[in-house]
Amino acid sequence: MTYQKESFEDLIERMQSYLTDKKYVDARETIVDLEPVDIAYIMETLPEDTIPLVFRLLPKELAAEVFVELDSDSQEDLIKGFSKSELKEVIDELYLDDVVDIIEEMPATVVKRILSTADADTRKDINNILQYPESSTGSIMTTEYIDLKTYMTVEDALKKIRRVGQDMETINVMYITDPARHLLGYVSIRTVLVSDDEDKMEDIMDTAVISASTLDDQEETARKFEKYDFLTMPVVDKENRLVGIVTIDDALDVLVEETTEDIERMAAISPSYKPYLNTGILETVKSRIPWLLLLMVSATFTGQIISSFEESLAAVTVLTAYIPMLMDTGGNCGSQASVTVIRGISLDEITLKDLFKVIWKEIRVAVIVGAILAMCNFAKLMLVDKMLFHNPITIQVALVICLTLVFTVFAAKLVGCSLPILAKALGFDPAVMASPFITTIVDAISLLIYFQFAKILLRI
Repeated sequence: MTYQKESFEDLIERMQSYLTDKKYVDARETIVDLEPVDIAYIMETLPEDTIPLVFRLLPKELAAEVFVELDSDSQEDLIKGFSKSELKEVIDELYLDDVVDIIEEMPATVVKRILSTADADTRKDINNILQYPESSTGSIMTTEYIDLKTYMTVEDALKKIRRVGQDMETINVMYITDPARHLLGYVSIRTVLVSDDEDKMEDIMDTAVISASTLDDQEETARKFEKYDFLTMPVVDKENRLVGIVTIDDALDVLVEETTEDIERMAAISPSYKPYLNTGILETVKSRIPWLLLLMVSATFTGQIISSFEESLAAVTVLTAYIPMLMDTGGNCGSQASVTVIRGISLDEITLKDLFKVIWKEIRVAVIVGAILAMCNFAKLMLVDKMLFHNPITIQVALVICLTLVFTVFAAKLVGCSLPILAKALGFDPAVMASPFITTIVDAISLLIYFQFAKILLRI
């Protein structure tokens, strides 16, 4: 029975029962037909001391696929418990980019043990990939691909595919290179299969090849997969020599990681690359407290602004009741603009040269939004607050609040749309300029506008 007909909860319960009763054959048959990612999920849900046992029940190739899907803590525990021969079997079954990903997560002692089991060529390839910057395309590529020459026939290509294809991460696309390994074009497995045996690669290859450089940002490369619907992409060095490929699964991992990182930064949290439940209390606190301290200190400026206008507030106490509304509206407007612009930046829709276009658009949006909010608020002040709740609202007070609302929306949209673009131009992550940071700035601006209008219109 597969997980399509049986819930994970039932599968886990059955697995625990089989392992307790030492019915290992039944336990193996329960999960052996599942997808590797689902087996990994079940294993991590079981008691920790049973993970090595379940892992050893799996066939060699499946075990390697499951190993890749486990979290880094489970991988580390398994590696520490492996014999040298067991570790070598797992490493030999893994694709090179998966080995590199694992090594990057492991402590030095575990890394040393992994490298000691790998052969000389594998160690060389691993070290070559590890030398690239952490966020570069070179760091996520694999060197396990099939390359062909222009003079090779379809028959030659098929022979090579049969000979080495089993060890390659993908054979969907093969790349054509010259003797110096310069990238000339590509050919799909479909094209090869429908061509005549005598056709040469130079006649059937596509030369309009889109590639990435080893030093390109990995997120930019992942976006190309999204844009062009690629399954693989060649990676070249500065001399346009083919050095590796990036596959769709690695591109998706990058997009998920970068999106998670942006969301955490937009919420004023330092990015964490561990699952939430696997992140310790102190580690979670450490990722949050710096931003909270920064925002707390910066928020004291709004307190200072309010303190400096205590006499004005004492003269017209009703003004105090509308401070939260004005600050919240400004913060929300700024957040809307910033999130929209940050998304545009991440999709390469917005660059620094678009700054004035963005500002002009947000100005027009701010005018319309501010006018609508001010009119609705004026009606609410006069009909609800004054007549229903009997608050001492005068026309002048209502004008102060509504005019402040218009100018606050205008300022918030301006700040929210421009700061992320400027941050990107200066080399910072635009996501940093999101809700908490912009809200703090807009809060101070809205208070200054509020009290200035109060001084002018109420003469206080």
